[in-house]
Amino acid sequence: MIKNGLLVVVLALVATGCSLNYSFTGASIPLDAKTISIGYFPNEAPLVNPNLSSSLTDALRDRFSSQTRLDLVNSNGDLAIEGRITGYTIQPTAIQGNDVAAQNRLTITVKVTFTNKFDESQNFDETFSRFEDYSSSQDINSVQDDLVSRINEALVDDIFNKSVVNW
Repeated sequence: MIKNGLLVVVLALVATGCSLNYSFTGASIPLDAKTISIGYFPNEAPLVNPNLSSSLTDALRDRFSSQTRLDLVNSNGDLAIEGRITGYTIQPTAIQGNDVAAQNRLTITVKVTFTNKFDESQNFDETFSRFEDYSSSQDINSVQDDLVSRINEALVDDIFNKSVVNW
């Protein structure tokens, strides 16, 4: 009887001592955290895609809204993400023998600051960069929307994982 009582007490202490919430997405968020604020990502890149700021910001907000229990607030969230787009470049990647590019690469770079009010060891200020290659026979205007969509998805994955998935 005493063993069972002791086991119940130990289990209760362990259960109340846990400070993280685990979800099926792998997110690890402090139980006290109820809100997240994700600021608008201004485009400060030398080459500007006019839709990039809103599409990246919206994709981040959608990911956190759909895959965490956090409420999205305009500012001062328990968790906060701020950032800016610092790079949007198109460069040749595969040069053929006649000095003509066979492929080009679209690269998007963002600077992100993450703040966790409950666990400052999780805070970071980091640069994320992702790219997609496309055939040089294609006009960038015809493939740009698809490339940006895929790059945004990869950037959102990176930012989400770094922010709340501690694997």
